[in-house]
Amino acid sequence: MEEQIDYEERASLLKALSNPIRLQIVHGLLISGCHNVGCMEASTGMSQSCISQHLMRLKAAGVVKAARSGNEVYYEIANPEVAAGLSALFG
Repeated sequence: MEEQIDYEERASLLKALSNPIRLQIVHGLLISGCHNVGCMEASTGMSQSCISQHLMRLKAAGVVKAARSGNEVYYEIANPEVAAGLSALFG
């Protein structure tokens, strides 16, 4: 039995990734171990509010997930398939 592909879901994922700042954020999550907003702020040069808005979009699309530890929120790639696709994109 052939698996049904949800093209709407895939298109939403690609739309979420079609922004240079969001790509920079997910690339950082893949390679640098930079998983909180403060670290992302330092590595991208973007403001905390800008990064938070982009993370909200990435989270809504299922690209990243968040976990709270004390006062900090840590982000990671939410799905191994997404991580593999992004790894292939960045080489």
